[in-house]
Amino acid sequence: MTSAMMMERMGMGMPGMGMGMPGMGGGPMAGAGAMATAPQMMMVPRCTIKMEKCKGGMKMTCSSDDAMTASMMQNLCTMMAGGMCSCCMMMNGMMMCCCNMMMGMCKCETTENGVCITCTSGDEACCKMIQACCDSMMAMCDAGCTCCVCMNGMPVCCGC
Repeated sequence: MTSAMMMERMGMGMPGMGMGMPGMGGGPMAGAGAMATAPQMMMVPRCTIKMEKCKGGMKMTCSSDDAMTASMMQNLCTMMAGGMCSCCMMMNGMMMCCCNMMMGMCKCETTENGVCITCTSGDEACCKMIQACCDSMMAMCDAGCTCCVCMNGMPVCCGC
């Protein structure tokens, strides 16, 4: 799969930083008796992410021209549906910002070439927070960050 990105499951792409779970080993802080294990890596579909504000919140359209990538994205979203949606903004492998959309209801729908994730709230204050996250994430994408969209903490796609 040519349109995918490798990410470490623990530590969101920061291998060797000692940020994994205790007892997982492998980081520079592992004790003398710790069992070193290889980082747990996974393929994350790379796509084009379009973010926009909508009535009550925001909408993200994640799409790819590659049928295999689009299908993987759709399957991951379907599998993780109903959980919290979050977006981690990454630059050079470091997380710059993470927006947890827990202040609204997020729903994921499949499209012809990917998915459409809509996060909305009927509460005016929560709607403002969601839209402020949208503005911030769009500015970070314009500045060169990569957005990693997660459902229940599982990356479902990356891009901008």
